Amino acid sequence: MSAFGFDHSYARELPGASVAWKPAPVPAPRLLFLNDALARELGLDLGALSPDAAAALFAGQDLPPGSRPIAQAYAGHQFGGFSPQLGDGRALLLGEIDRNGRRRDLAFKGSGRTPFSRGGDGKAAIGPMLREVLIGEAMHALGIPTTRALAVAATGEPVYRERPLPGAVLTRVAASHLRVGTFQFFASRGDLEALRRLVDYTIARHDPELAGTPDAPLALLRAVARRQAALIAQWMNVGFIHGVMNTDNMTISGETIDYGPCAFMEGYDPAAVFSSIDHGGRYAYGNQPNIARWNLARFAEALLPLLADADDEAAVQRVVAQAMEVIDAFPAWYEAELLRGQRAKLGLADAQEGDAALAADWLALLHAQRADFTLAWRALADAAEGREAPLRSLLAEPASADAWLARWRERSAHDAARLRAANPRIVPRNQRVEEALAAATEGDLAPFEQLLAALRKPFDDAPELAPYAEPAPAEITAGYQTFCGT
Repeated sequence: MSAFGFDHSYARELPGASVAWKPAPVPAPRLLFLNDALARELGLDLGALSPDAAAALFAGQDLPPGSRPIAQAYAGHQFGGFSPQLGDGRALLLGEIDRNGRRRDLAFKGSGRTPFSRGGDGKAAIGPMLREVLIGEAMHALGIPTTRALAVAATGEPVYRERPLPGAVLTRVAASHLRVGTFQFFASRGDLEALRRLVDYTIARHDPELAGTPDAPLALLRAVARRQAALIAQWMNVGFIHGVMNTDNMTISGETIDYGPCAFMEGYDPAAVFSSIDHGGRYAYGNQPNIARWNLARFAEALLPLLADADDEAAVQRVVAQAMEVIDAFPAWYEAELLRGQRAKLGLADAQEGDAALAADWLALLHAQRADFTLAWRALADAAEGREAPLRSLLAEPASADAWLARWRERSAHDAARLRAANPRIVPRNQRVEEALAAATEGDLAPFEQLLAALRKPFDDAPELAPYAEPAPAEITAGYQTFCGT
């Protein structure tokens, strides 16, 4: 397996940003999932491995040649409160793989305690690790930037949560694991030299065109804000709720990371919250754009010491104003990205004034009528073909759609094929995810594999996929909660 060809630029170029560590031994590794397509994309010939060898490799029992595991250090605001040291409490970065000029991290999750575990066991259960597979692959199929799972291996030992659960290790692939909290870690310590190295490293990895530019940290802030505006807009347009948008879960790359208490909405509701730990609704669906802006403000605060000497009050005021220009521009960048996606979802071939109002009124209609978010958008393709019954069947008062549909038809000719290509039929329905994970926890992977196959075809109208497009009964969705899985 020398073909991994690991590099270790993070550990090499950022001393003090990580600790060398090893995965915990496990008694009986067993491979549960291997992402063959992603392995091929990474140039990894894993087909030569026996099932036992693959299980040992992805459970951390036998490390791939050339790997040098490290636990990364970072800080973060969690539900608004700052923790100066978080770090990889149950994760290890194995190294980086560079293929065709694209560098990606390979990391374990659930591989045991690290110096950053803060009293936790550093382990993970099968259910939450397979949830990362399902949601990550669904997001990838939807075209949304995301980390992805390369493999999941059972460990053969229990982890203890509310009850004993079978343990597992996830192997995650990411553009990088750099996050806002990485910058906060060094900024909070006043280590400007390390912070400067981190900025240079980040720019070289994610924004090389910014290298050597004046006020490079400010340019990096702008680039990250742009990526996050696009990402959050994509989340909103598919009804995705991350559930725990702490600053240590906001990536610099613009990828979605850490699928813990996440969920997809069924009935449209801007106030929707599923996370069992989000008691105040801080990370509710409709709050996500504002939280992204708040997180970016914390990123800006971490970068400011590199832009001005703290003793030069005039310079500090100047760079604060420049940073605030970026933070204040974020809502408009987000709204533009959101509307661009909404135009596609509405089947509008061009941009016209009034499109934002048309989209807003559509969402207001869905909210008032308690309509299923995914199916209502999808039903616009049927309406474009003159069949309004599928949409009307989703509304508590079918006639309530009359005025809006008339405006929509007047706005543009609508291509049903284009609408179906923009509006998924299949998303990870919470009931289906829970059923699949419960079965997998008991040793039956068939529901998981069947659901995964469906999620990889989100726009497919095949009849056999129909059960995966159906919303859960109201008695199941009422009060539904998700959990972080730690």
